[in-house]
Amino acid sequence: MNPRRLPAPLLDAGLVTVALADTWVNVDVEQQTAMACALLAACALVLRRRLPLTTFALTLPTALVTDAVFATLAALYTLSSLSRHRVLLAGCALAYAISDLLPWPWSTLRASELAGTHSLVHLIYAVATAAAPVFLGQLVQARRELSLRLTEITEAREHERLLTAQSVLAKERAQLAREMHDVVSHQVSLIAVQAGALQVGSRDAETKTAAATIRQLSVQTLDELRHMVSVLRASGSRPTDLTPQPSLADLQRLVEGSGLAVKLDTDLPEDLPPTVQRAVYRTVQEALTNVRKHAPGATATVRVHHTDGVIRTTITNTAPTRPPLPLPSAHHGLTGLRQRTELLGGTLVNGPSDDGGYEIRLELPVDQNR
Repeated sequence: MNPRRLPAPLLDAGLVTVALADTWVNVDVEQQTAMACALLAACALVLRRRLPLTTFALTLPTALVTDAVFATLAALYTLSSLSRHRVLLAGCALAYAISDLLPWPWSTLRASELAGTHSLVHLIYAVATAAAPVFLGQLVQARRELSLRLTEITEAREHERLLTAQSVLAKERAQLAREMHDVVSHQVSLIAVQAGALQVGSRDAETKTAAATIRQLSVQTLDELRHMVSVLRASGSRPTDLTPQPSLADLQRLVEGSGLAVKLDTDLPEDLPPTVQRAVYRTVQEALTNVRKHAPGATATVRVHHTDGVIRTTITNTAPTRPPLPLPSAHHGLTGLRQRTELLGGTLVNGPSDDGGYEIRLELPVDQNR
């Protein structure tokens, strides 16, 4: 609602009050018929929004028998601001002009007063008085319709801008999907093939084990890449989830395929919320990845327990036994984990341990994420 505009009930009450004041000034109390018509016209203004034509009809008699014409003009203005029927409006304006012009009570003697220059001026005045509220009402109606059209145009432009942004995003996602499919997937496939060849051709047991681990991780990475590519290509259609999503049931497989000496200690119920399970899985996954990258030769321990409605996950690793290899990193892993944890109402603490290793502690509430 426009803050400068009065509430409708208050405005109607004001119009009725002005119409009653007009009646008090222009109508003699002893003239019962005139007083009744004027009071009826003033009270009829309450109906002007819902029944504008009926309201005008109820106010027209007071213009015929009295000089209290405010209610009639207000009703004519309301009808003009709500109706598009030009013939009807012209007829109502003419009816008011005639009612204002005719002498009342009607008689042959008083009818003769209509002749002459004075009557012509009176006629022009009555027509102008009737036309003024009609033109004003039509102007208000046109302004209201123009405001609605401008609102519709603004909404249409905003919708068009959103569609354009979505189209650009869809093109970028499609390009990203092509790059992932043509470049990243191809290179990971070569890693898997080379690791398989090394596993078959090598006679050293440790080399065979390492090659098997590399091949397994490469195959898993290819599966995830293929699914991510399908999600990116589905942009603009129905929402697609990154399924299947990992759960705590996959922790054992994650630990076994990490290529590290990891001790897993878990004691968890089976009905944990999927969001909590994914958060714990991704935290363990990121921690083991960091151990491989930054602490070669270290051993790790993963503890996940449920106590007092809170899932507590601790991943620790010992000090590295050899210098880490320089690998590319954007340092977004722990930042993303912390943002995920905050969304779930939990806490994530990480830092070096006293023995030269590293520790990550995750705490997530269970009940508020169900």
